[in-house]
Amino acid sequence: MKAIVVEVCDANVLNKLDVEDILEKEFSQVAVIINQCLSLCGLCRSVPFAIVNNQNIYGKTPEECLHKIRIQIKKELAEINF
Repeated sequence: MKAIVVEVCDANVLNKLDVEDILEKEFSQVAVIINQCLSLCGLCRSVPFAIVNNQNIYGKTPEECLHKIRIQIKKELAEINF
């Protein structure tokens, strides 16, 4: 069972990194879903972001966003005692 869902728009600049591979290898409880559209038009092409269990996570760079995603995943895992 995957306890945490990370959603990323396929047009998002965050996809410069292979977030799906990175996060799913690092956290077995995470499912990364690359969506065609998250209905946040304009934002996805200019700001690295993802949605972690319905929480919007942003960063100035893809690397900063990935770091913040990891922090949010760890918080979520702590809450469900993984």
